[in-house]
Amino acid sequence: MSYDRQLLLAGAKRDAVLDLWEVQQYGSDSYGDADYVSIYGMRPSEWYDKGIRLLGRTAVECTRDALGSKIGEDVAALAARCPSVSPSLVIDPFAGSGNTLYWLLRSLPRARGLGFELDTGVFRLTQQNLAALSWPVSFLNVDFQSGLAPVAPSADQLLIVFVAPPWGDALDMTSSLDLARTKPPIGEIIDLLAQRFPETLLLCAIQVFERIERASLEAVQSRFDWSTLLKYTLNAPGHNHGLLVGTRSWSPASNS
Repeated sequence: MSYDRQLLLAGAKRDAVLDLWEVQQYGSDSYGDADYVSIYGMRPSEWYDKGIRLLGRTAVECTRDALGSKIGEDVAALAARCPSVSPSLVIDPFAGSGNTLYWLLRSLPRARGLGFELDTGVFRLTQQNLAALSWPVSFLNVDFQSGLAPVAPSADQLLIVFVAPPWGDALDMTSSLDLARTKPPIGEIIDLLAQRFPETLLLCAIQVFERIERASLEAVQSRFDWSTLLKYTLNAPGHNHGLLVGTRSWSPASNS
């Protein structure tokens, strides 16, 4: 049995709590690296010893350390150009393992973090993991619409939202990622943020694949005042991610 994306994301291991050897096998079979699923700044053997556990789907969907640290650094560099005064509010509406939020907050030490996770099984396990780390962050078992409802950034506060809903069948590994087919579609999420926070200093960091369906990319970019596309070369060709960063109500280009 090959421990690949299909088995862990859509197969028998999707909602199973993985043993350490299974996490390492997935890394070895899929990427030639038993330590591929490094999270919270630790290799699998280290986080497993601390009582951290992952479901099969989370092992595939989580942002591993090598990528999370890059995202955190790039978002922090852009956020530093914002004319905000108050510490940033960082929200991950589809938090999963919480590892991206972990790295964003490491890169933005004055910021406050808030994560939402609708799936009860993922939420409970991540909540246990965060408790094992003694990491203070607000983490709620709600959908992103409900979670955003009470959020009220101040006029001088930058709202940073990491947008990474489940890709599901939106990603075709042989062709590209269609941003209009994620669940929910990326465009709908940005529209909700624009409606909910029309005058807020907003920075959206959207996790993407190295190949993106062009029309869906342009449709998302059109929703921002400013945007840029970053690509990371951390894996073999055809297995790399990127970051689409967009802003509303301000522009890093005019504050550099």
